[in-house]
Amino acid sequence: MTLQIPAINDQSSAVDVAENIFGQEFNETLVHQLVVRYQAGARAGTKAQKNRAAVAGGGAKPWRQKGTGRARAGTMSSPLWRSGGVTFAAQPKSFTQKINKKMYRVGIRSILSELLRQDRLVISNEILPESPKTKDMVAKLSVVDAKRVLILVEEITDNLILATRNIPYVDIATVSSLDPVTLVAADKVIATAVAVKQVEERLA
Repeated sequence: MTLQIPAINDQSSAVDVAENIFGQEFNETLVHQLVVRYQAGARAGTKAQKNRAAVAGGGAKPWRQKGTGRARAGTMSSPLWRSGGVTFAAQPKSFTQKINKKMYRVGIRSILSELLRQDRLVISNEILPESPKTKDMVAKLSVVDAKRVLILVEEITDNLILATRNIPYVDIATVSSLDPVTLVAADKVIATAVAVKQVEERLA
């Protein structure tokens, strides 16, 4: 069976799509897992402090063990000393979470299906701007009643980048760079017919 993604205006035609990709039930648990995994992977994980092995100095015993009247000390890199090492020093780490390809594809299908059910996914072959002017792009988007828009295209052109970069809450993506967070956050996803067919092939 096939479903139809409606066109944004009369200048574009609706596109038939496969029900097994755009007609899935919404799996909230899996979508949440995809979103958390994507956001976790974006974390830098570069926080670092020096432990007692990493700080400079500390090679020689500061003074003899007995007879000075001072407390025993074995190294200047002790965490008790000024400029010494941190006791439990933070180290760089990866926050990446593993998810297999089958789960990822099912999750993206679930998001796209829900977007279609909520009339948040539409087709427009005229969304690509002919010029880099922002006002031309604003005119094209004026028919869309949405605050946050995602434009899904088969190829990102210089005109598209220049025309959208100064418009708040407008994201652009290709099929290969599509991610669950941007999809879920979009009030409206405007896709070209070619991009939709590429999505079908990728998620089949």
